[in-house]
Amino acid sequence: MLVEVDHSSRVALAEQIAASVRRALAEGKLRKGERLPSARALAQALEVNMHTVLRGYQILREEKLIDLRPGRGAVVSAATANRAVAVEACRYFVRLARESGFSDAEILGMVEETME
Repeated sequence: MLVEVDHSSRVALAEQIAASVRRALAEGKLRKGERLPSARALAQALEVNMHTVLRGYQILREEKLIDLRPGRGAVVSAATANRAVAVEACRYFVRLARESGFSDAEILGMVEETME
């Protein structure tokens, strides 16, 4: 299945859905213009609430990885897998840094130093 979730994970289900789609983009399993499953169908398959799927899709929309089109559903908009990989790496870095005890200000400082 394209999207998988672990109901016992501490990671929010919506984020797991978004991460699954990012991985599929990074691995070339999804390409620009392809449609994702409808929120209703995916919710039934994953045994989650439809609004959870919609939240996951909204995360991907905010990251500019998909477009949400009335009547057409969720469509992949990312031109390359690099964007999906960068977003996933950034999310992983922030999660790891927070788990290691860094404050948000310290995390931002590390990123700014890296960009110089």
